[in-house]
Amino acid sequence: MRRLSVVDEIFLRSHQGLGTPIALQGLWRTAETVDPGVLARLHQELRTGPLGRRVVRPRVPGARARWHRNDRAHPLDRHCAALAPAEIPHWADACGADLDPEHGPGWRLSAAPLTDGGTIVALTCSHVLADARGLIIAVERALDAMDAGRAGQRSRGRGDEAADGGPDSDWLDAARTWATVGLGGVRAAARISRGARGPGRGRPAAGGGGAVPGGPLRPALSDPVPHPHRASAGPPARAESPAVAASTAATEQPDEPLRAAGLSVPAAIAGLTETAGTSTFAELNEPALIFRCPVADWDAVAAAYGGTANSLFIWLVANILWAAGFPAAEIAASLPVDTRDEPRIDNDLAVTEIAVTPDDGPADIRATSRSAYERRMSGPRGVPEEFLYLVPDRVAHLLSRGAGERDILCSNIGPIPPALSALGPHECTGIATRAVHPGLDYARRPRTRLSGYLCRFRDDYILTVASLYPERTADAAALHRLVTATAARVGLPIRPW
Repeated sequence: MRRLSVVDEIFLRSHQGLGTPIALQGLWRTAETVDPGVLARLHQELRTGPLGRRVVRPRVPGARARWHRNDRAHPLDRHCAALAPAEIPHWADACGADLDPEHGPGWRLSAAPLTDGGTIVALTCSHVLADARGLIIAVERALDAMDAGRAGQRSRGRGDEAADGGPDSDWLDAARTWATVGLGGVRAAARISRGARGPGRGRPAAGGGGAVPGGPLRPALSDPVPHPHRASAGPPARAESPAVAASTAATEQPDEPLRAAGLSVPAAIAGLTETAGTSTFAELNEPALIFRCPVADWDAVAAAYGGTANSLFIWLVANILWAAGFPAAEIAASLPVDTRDEPRIDNDLAVTEIAVTPDDGPADIRATSRSAYERRMSGPRGVPEEFLYLVPDRVAHLLSRGAGERDILCSNIGPIPPALSALGPHECTGIATRAVHPGLDYARRPRTRLSGYLCRFRDDYILTVASLYPERTADAAALHRLVTATAARVGLPIRPW
């Protein structure tokens, strides 16, 4: 039986108004009109594939929520009016509405004609169902089923990813959860006891505040992270799962969860910084732009500055934010990391954090990132992350609020598999990836002010930049000026998608 992870639960709570709502989106662009029959077959394969599932909550305390098959889906959404290419992000934003991974369909397939004669196809999926790599795997399986002429049959791997369990499985799962948390409490008490005896006695506890080497996390990059030209100037960053990051934040600010739990301040508004004169419940505009750049040019610029394609990407996003007037002298960057050891349709990721300063170039970021990707925290401070399964949703939200959020998000999806380069007989001219925040208001705005998403499609890098910083980038025109000016500083030849 497949059950939800702690990360899945964090995303699920955001659908209930506890946190920032997040949906993932893949955008295909073709040079010709896509046959409606092809779209219908793709929709059918997605409906019967691994995305066709929903969350079922157990009644046994401590048991984790589980996945249940759900063949119900939103109808294929076909937009009639032709869109100009510049209108694609704004149109795609609306595709994230009404996604409910618990009570209704958690994904939607949409398509619209383009004024240049092509088609734009959008697959939007609740982050509860999958992360970016998981969404790509689901689409790859659907397209493979179409090519094999198996429309209407189950895609590979469907059965074990959402199968129902036996009548006693919830009790067994709850027992494992309680045992894990109980054992973690005993170990925490032992650590406290050793600490009370004074330093130098007993071994330091893994995950008790320091970074410990683990199996190296694989960055979800389009290029490997090579050895740096020179060592990083600071200590290595710590790679954390979102739940670990939240536990760390709660430990460093112990009064915050208690204050909010006392309901003296609404959890959704605590720590809010908003535009003057704007209601906390007003909808937050999120202008987004999509660019493309030849791989050869991007890699050449990165090499000229002693970096990699990924470190140049991080440099670009950080410096766009500074160009927008971000006041801090240091930017914290959140870097998602793919932790898969096999192709699963899950949220199989962790989060690495690095700090970027205005003096850092791609070479410096390369060195810092490499250290961060090779280290991770082994667990939350004090108690196992499974503790979040045992408390009410609002309490779990308070303990995990802001998990993985930093000043910027730099999500490098990596290379798009060749199987996604065509929709039936229609060749794709480009594929873009990003996250959207349907229904986001100022009260639930995350710490993140600028998000960047990078993927490689054939001989191009496709860059998507989205702003949650209306104080400085209120519209797409302002964001476009900042992105192009920053790219011009290093001679990066990006152009609109």
